[in-house]
Amino acid sequence: MKKIVYIAACLFLTITMQAQDRSMPKAGPAPKINIKKPESFTLKNGLKVLVVENHKLPRVSYTLTLDNPPYVEGSKKGVSTLLSAMLGNGTENISKDAFNEEIDFLGANINFWDSGASATGLSRYSSRILELMAEGALHPVFLQDEFEKEKAKAIETLKTDEKNVSSISKRVENVLVYGKEHYNGEFTSEETFNNVSLADVKLNYNTYFVPGNAYLVIVGDVNYKEIKKQVEDLFGKWKKATAPILTYSDPKDVQYTQINFVDTPNAVQSEISLVNLSNLKMTDKDYFAIILANQILGGGGEGRLFLNLREKHGWTYGSYSSIAADKYIKKFRAGASVRNAVTDSAIVELLNEVKRIRTDLVSDEELKNAKAKYIGNFVMQIEKPATVARYALNKETQSLSDDFYEKYMQNINAVTPEDILNAAQKYFKAENARIVVVGKASEVLPALEKMSKTQKLPIFYFDKFGNPAEKPVVKKEIPSGVTAQSVLKRYLEVIGGEKEIKAVKTVYTIASGSAQGMPLELHVKTTNNKMAVDMLAMGMPMMKQVVNEKGAYMVQQGQRKDFSGDDLKKLQDAAGTFKELKLLENKEIALKGIESIKDKDAYAVQLGNTTYYYDTLTGFKVAEARELEQMGQKMTQMTYFEDYKEVKGLKFPYKIILSVGMDLEFTTSEVKINEGVTDKDFE
Repeated sequence: MKKIVYIAACLFLTITMQAQDRSMPKAGPAPKINIKKPESFTLKNGLKVLVVENHKLPRVSYTLTLDNPPYVEGSKKGVSTLLSAMLGNGTENISKDAFNEEIDFLGANINFWDSGASATGLSRYSSRILELMAEGALHPVFLQDEFEKEKAKAIETLKTDEKNVSSISKRVENVLVYGKEHYNGEFTSEETFNNVSLADVKLNYNTYFVPGNAYLVIVGDVNYKEIKKQVEDLFGKWKKATAPILTYSDPKDVQYTQINFVDTPNAVQSEISLVNLSNLKMTDKDYFAIILANQILGGGGEGRLFLNLREKHGWTYGSYSSIAADKYIKKFRAGASVRNAVTDSAIVELLNEVKRIRTDLVSDEELKNAKAKYIGNFVMQIEKPATVARYALNKETQSLSDDFYEKYMQNINAVTPEDILNAAQKYFKAENARIVVVGKASEVLPALEKMSKTQKLPIFYFDKFGNPAEKPVVKKEIPSGVTAQSVLKRYLEVIGGEKEIKAVKTVYTIASGSAQGMPLELHVKTTNNKMAVDMLAMGMPMMKQVVNEKGAYMVQQGQRKDFSGDDLKKLQDAAGTFKELKLLENKEIALKGIESIKDKDAYAVQLGNTTYYYDTLTGFKVAEARELEQMGQKMTQMTYFEDYKEVKGLKFPYKIILSVGMDLEFTTSEVKINEGVTDKDFE
């Protein structure tokens, strides 16, 4: 497999995904399932407690669940998010640091959120673990400074997600399917977060964190009588109350299948999803048939969607489907992230697979494998405390029969191909589905419009918040006289002038950033036809790459890789202080057109598999797009350049953002011109 290594500040990081799928084991005799029934009691305040004693291991788990009806947060959407963030930050009686230190000392794991809490640990510390969980859940402390910190973090995360195509897709999908006024369709924004006060967080806690619809499930090495007394002592004083019961009318599916398109100019691939509403309940007679139908369609690496879109066509890393069973309305979804160039074709195949499972009986082999996978997972999970707790809770909250899980395998095995067909026709609504597409209009829309005509799928346009929008302008007219050469010359002029740039012998750039919380430092040294990149993680060498006139190599984790052939040529062509000087000399460069980069027009200059973008107004380079191949899949890697600053008469971008599934931002701290670089750096 060829691997193209990126240049300069973007050489060092490429995120890949690997799908690991196990071959299906041969079916053996069905094991006997014996799920121990919980003992239960109810406190006067309404809290119902379920206890399952299991003395096989010296461990215990506690799960507190508030089974309240969902509700709309409206203009203060995010209040429950902030409540979740603040719970566990100390209590009325224990400081935040002391609380966390004791949890660590006990080797326990305790978590809190707006609708519950959980705790696990050794049974020898079970009493104290439950005390700490009760303390954190029932006696939280809400401090203004902690509130401000959590709000700032939430807004920062939100800003990051605003640029993420996957996040945009999920938001728009929910808005369109459920509606903005529905609890599943509303979304947080910086404005709604800023509308939330500390008083709102306290009010939300007092209103919804109540025992009226609460369940405490205890599984593990405990004694029923002893734990009953402790629960009564700890939770008995929890003030009796019930959360408001709010009702909402269910949204409706569209009258006919359609494409809902959202233009995101920074998208390097398209997010596509076929979605319709679902009122599936675990008590429905076709529940087992539809979960098997979903497994066959897109439940994993052996699903039809995966085998078609990935294995057969190589358009995506994976394509999957899902359907939720709940007391409240949910959705069926089938989707994938695909290359821009194949967006239209991927939609056709996705829709074909959904239609096929609705019209043709599945094969005996497919059904057999789907059953084997479900039963295998069921048997593997049944001994886990978390699974036992979830099953016990499901029986209570989903109104399941007492023998629901005892008969689980029997009901799975009873499903026929005809059952699959009938369930698919009911829940996979190929004639009333939204096909939500979030992608780059300039690269996706022309082919998508042609496909929509042949497939008779009308296209409607929306912005990244789900509001109706005008059809994006795909092809913008290039002003007379503008060429690839004139764009490059203008760039060289605005950053300092071609004569001054040619006088530069070396450039040494130091930048810093982070990846998943790990501090990174980047050192890039360039001179004529040479480049050296050193990447440090937490001060330690992580990657080194050198390109010179004789060759190129990269060292990672002590392993050296030498480049040759096309890979070497590409690296050598890119090496040097200012690549635009080389681009000017290349007769193959072409001006593709004008495209939108972060909502601003930019000239797109292409050479081979790389496109360079220059702002039509300022002339600055704002982005680069490089097409590369990984794991047999083609993808586009974007790099953005911002915040140009002057150094000795020349301007350099002080912010570089590498988009590799997530945005990695590097901020330049220093640029050295004609200093700090020696010939040894390129050996």
